[in-house]
Amino acid sequence: MFDIFKKIFGSTNEKEIKKLMPIVEQVNNWEPKIRVLSDTELSAKTIEFKERLSKGETLDELLPEAYAVVREAAKRTLGMRPFDVQILGGIVLHQGRIAEMKTGEGKTLVATMPAYLNALTGNGVHVVTVNDYLAKRDSEWMGKVYRFLGLEVGLIVHGLDFEERKKAYNADITYGTNNEFGFDYLRDNMVLYREHRVQRELNYAIIDEVDSILIDEARTPLIISGQSDESTDIYYKFARFVPRLKPEEDFTVDEKAHTVIPTEKGIKKAEDFLGVENLYDEENMELLHHFHQALKAHYLMKRDRDYVVKDGQVIIVDEFTGRLMFGRRYSEGLHQAIEAKEGVKVERESKTLAMITFQNYFRMYKKLAGMTGTAATEEEEFRKIYGLDVVVIPTNKPMIRVDHPDVIYKTEKAKFEAVVREIEDCYKIGRPVLVGTVSIEKSERLSEMLKKKGIPHQVLNAKYHEKEAEIIAKAGQKGAVTIATNMAGRGTDIVLGEGVAELGGLHVIGTERHEARRIDNQLRGRSGRQGDPGSSRFFVSLEDDLMRLFGSDNVKGLMDRLGIEDDQPIEHPLISKAIENAQKKVEAKNFDIRKHLLEYDDVMNKQREIIYAERAKILDGENLKENVFSMMEDVVEGLLNIYAAKEVYPEEWDLKGLSEYFYDLFLIKVDFAGLNPEQKSREEIKEELISLLKKAYEKKEEEIGSDTLRELEKVVMLKVVDQKWMDHIDAMDQLRQGIGLRAYGQRDPLIEYKIEGFEMFQEMIKNIKEDTLRYLFRIRLGAPLQRKEVARNVTYSHGDEGEKKMPIRKGKKVGRNDPCPCGSGKKYKKCCGRNES
Repeated sequence: MFDIFKKIFGSTNEKEIKKLMPIVEQVNNWEPKIRVLSDTELSAKTIEFKERLSKGETLDELLPEAYAVVREAAKRTLGMRPFDVQILGGIVLHQGRIAEMKTGEGKTLVATMPAYLNALTGNGVHVVTVNDYLAKRDSEWMGKVYRFLGLEVGLIVHGLDFEERKKAYNADITYGTNNEFGFDYLRDNMVLYREHRVQRELNYAIIDEVDSILIDEARTPLIISGQSDESTDIYYKFARFVPRLKPEEDFTVDEKAHTVIPTEKGIKKAEDFLGVENLYDEENMELLHHFHQALKAHYLMKRDRDYVVKDGQVIIVDEFTGRLMFGRRYSEGLHQAIEAKEGVKVERESKTLAMITFQNYFRMYKKLAGMTGTAATEEEEFRKIYGLDVVVIPTNKPMIRVDHPDVIYKTEKAKFEAVVREIEDCYKIGRPVLVGTVSIEKSERLSEMLKKKGIPHQVLNAKYHEKEAEIIAKAGQKGAVTIATNMAGRGTDIVLGEGVAELGGLHVIGTERHEARRIDNQLRGRSGRQGDPGSSRFFVSLEDDLMRLFGSDNVKGLMDRLGIEDDQPIEHPLISKAIENAQKKVEAKNFDIRKHLLEYDDVMNKQREIIYAERAKILDGENLKENVFSMMEDVVEGLLNIYAAKEVYPEEWDLKGLSEYFYDLFLIKVDFAGLNPEQKSREEIKEELISLLKKAYEKKEEEIGSDTLRELEKVVMLKVVDQKWMDHIDAMDQLRQGIGLRAYGQRDPLIEYKIEGFEMFQEMIKNIKEDTLRYLFRIRLGAPLQRKEVARNVTYSHGDEGEKKMPIRKGKKVGRNDPCPCGSGKKYKKCCGRNES
């Protein structure tokens, strides 16, 4: 048995395995003692382990005995006894690392050991899979082991209601998909009551097919969008009303504080125009906000100074450099108000409410681990981005699959004809074949060719369901021919039928090299499981995307010089090497793109963490009065920085402006206009203003009651924070898209983005404080208090943001009803061809 461990890839990996082997031996030493326990005694071990943990024993100390317990439970419930290499994989996962295990080595069973051990803490374990089918299958199948040992198992899949989700997350071990876990996290940070959250803290996650989730899907964020409460009509409505107002009589402009303040008269006119009784009622907060922004758009923002109108769009002008800031938009509805003022189309009614990438979601877990058949080629990325190292676990039985060198043809037509010939040869002797294609279009093309030859076959593409798993499981039966897109049926074992081993086992054909070596290795890995015989071969043409973009010229020159015909192949290890080098180039490029995207996303991530933490405080806090008092101090300090800055002589203070702005915010009259600056220091003015605010607030509390004011604070803060954050996400998204265009001279766009993003965030925090206080001081309670969502018609997407597909080969024109060549599965007219008339 242990001879296998000598045959390992690479000395560093060998050292790692050697280090872990004594732990495997400790697990094996426990086996005789555990084997003799009755079912009841074995199950009681869970309670014993929990008690030992509470007394100070560590998970590492419990591991050998706990793994022996799981091994025995698996044997009794599933009839499967984990091999030593599976124990090894389980140790690697517990240590928060990635275990690379070949296809067919039983990764599903490997996860049971670290999942059980870490669930003993009571903090929950998430086992993450790539689709609902696998999550359901594994939770039921492996759930037998956990339930036998007295643990609860939860399942998170699409379509569950709130109660079902909450219950699943409260289980000891929860299976689910990456999308569902991510969306639940975002939704939990949008709820209006703390008891509406479903997730607990993110403790430990084991990610199955870790390369697929943390690398392939890392560039596309999870996005929750919604529509703002009003349609764009409200902007045009205010754009008609505001120009009728008279300066000084209906509003005052304060250029220093960059605000326009409506007078009591102006407020009355707005109420008459809108047909509302009191603009400061809690339910009219949105209208009041729109009124303020429309005033600002009309009387502060000047065309050709602050912005220009170009091609029907409002484009901001940088106040310092005078350059046009393409892609940047004013936030909080100001941009829309200017668009309405200028009579152009008001953009972006639909808002991004919340967004996160898998990179940032999974980095929030206290401990993260993963397993896959192919991770070593992306080891640098796992280490740099997630702090995860990869340990390659040896196979239980020696691998005897034969991987033939690539065969290369000049044209795609000749390549596919050769593929069909090879399938036919295997079919004649009853040897099963699995053919991997890069797109649905290529699958269907091959299927048509096989039909003409009268070869029965199954076609699969990655629209996962149970039927597909059944088909892929039967791909090893005698005479089976299965065509699948590369990701179809992932996670399902192909078991060889009777007599197939004698024919050479499953033969895998790749019809094109993928840009990532790992995807090719996954396809190869479908054959030769658990020491089975098998073989693989890739067919390549100079017209394939990878060859066309990288290095086909040299090969083509060589083929021409040798006088090779279109249907004549070259089979040479050097060709395979050249292709692998091309793949390495693409992998490095893609890694750089993902790393670059993450650097941008990290800016947003830090801001998201701050906002979500503040939001949690609002939901969890019984008493937010201290927070309100703290806001008062910050806002007063901010006002003094504008009207009575420390670096300005007291005789130059604008105390009249301070009095007016103070009144606009709090409806409290102060008169510093005739004050001689020498009579009061800046500190004294500050103390006086804060004292006035606190007294007024205490008076308000007496009038409406403490309980009502406490709930009012939550209602207002949640509304303001959610509205501002939603606008900020939008503004940051616009900034990110336009920052590349605005990087000038030798400036780094990322640094520009960080600086501007920080300024925008600071501005948002200031506005949150000011608006919260403005509403709290001015709101007159009409209808009963109600916490409200800031948007409706919520939609969820795992968006394709910036995902670059390889260029599509130019050739035969694609028909409008043909499958799209990009491989999306949609018709061409509904996908890449939708912009063609």
